[in-house]
Amino acid sequence: MDNYGDAGVCWRLARSLSSIHGQTVRIFCDNLPTLNLLASGVHVEIKDKIQLLPWESSFENHRHQAQAPDVVIEAFGCQLPERYLVGLLVAPKKPIIINLEYLSAEPWIVDFHGKSSPQSHGIPKYFFFPGFQDQVGGILIDPVPPSSPPSISSIPISLEKAWSQLRPHAKRISIFCYPGAPLRKWLEDLASLDQDFDILLTHGHAELLGINTGQAIQLPEHVQLHPLPFVSQDEYDWLLSQCDFNIVRGEDSFVRAQLAGKPFIWHIYPQEDRAHEVKLAAFLDLYLEGANQDLRLSTIAAMTWAMPSQWFGAIDAWSAHGEAWRAHLLKKQGDGGLAARLLAFVG
Repeated sequence: MDNYGDAGVCWRLARSLSSIHGQTVRIFCDNLPTLNLLASGVHVEIKDKIQLLPWESSFENHRHQAQAPDVVIEAFGCQLPERYLVGLLVAPKKPIIINLEYLSAEPWIVDFHGKSSPQSHGIPKYFFFPGFQDQVGGILIDPVPPSSPPSISSIPISLEKAWSQLRPHAKRISIFCYPGAPLRKWLEDLASLDQDFDILLTHGHAELLGINTGQAIQLPEHVQLHPLPFVSQDEYDWLLSQCDFNIVRGEDSFVRAQLAGKPFIWHIYPQEDRAHEVKLAAFLDLYLEGANQDLRLSTIAAMTWAMPSQWFGAIDAWSAHGEAWRAHLLKKQGDGGLAARLLAFVG
């Protein structure tokens, strides 16, 4: 797996902690190429505040007092390397370890957020659950994406070519999903609607549709495909904010789609025990609270990969709901969201 979602969360948290909250941050990652791609294009003053280090270098760090951290974050249950942990044990001042869990809207996380996780080595460790409720860890809101149409000067350089090919009155749809999605069938059904669509395919999706391989999907002229190069995290945030509809997958793009204020499909990562279905249902309970029955049914159908012809008639109502949900999230995260709540928790 490429782990764009995991790497994206770690990078976004690190930049918030360093640039907004003035913290010194080091990231140890076993997939630096992915992390560096996501961080590309960020202003050098932001990137230079964060040390991006290979996983193996953690084995030699923190042997000296000056290097000992105050807080260690285990992202997504990655488990600290044994030699790194030994360095923490011999440090003059023991750090706090935070087990940063995956984002969830499930009600049970309220009871476990912030609870201690006793360890045989004696270093304090706590569960930290990102989420949408007031009583949990919040979401990463930095930077807040634009909510208005772009000026010519604001279009990212990597997207200029694709943007010049878009039609003024076509609906824009961005696609970033896992290979298991019924993408061909979905697009073919979308083409049955009497409307123009410009489909922006993120890196790798042209291959999924057979473009340039001799097995390209055949669509009528009113549906046009636009393969995109790999774009940085900030450029992708901008892309989401400028589309009418987005298909997203991992945790980071899931949150960014919501902050874009547009309708979206969350292609949640499938798990063998079907736990992903429970997580999706829990989110939809929050997301659709207060929505009328027609919008609820249409949104649930879309999120479970019903064909567009079955729900696209509700797109205007869904767009209004997306804008209201964005405002709701920003208000609920007015304390600064996950980064600020994490700092408040560790004191």
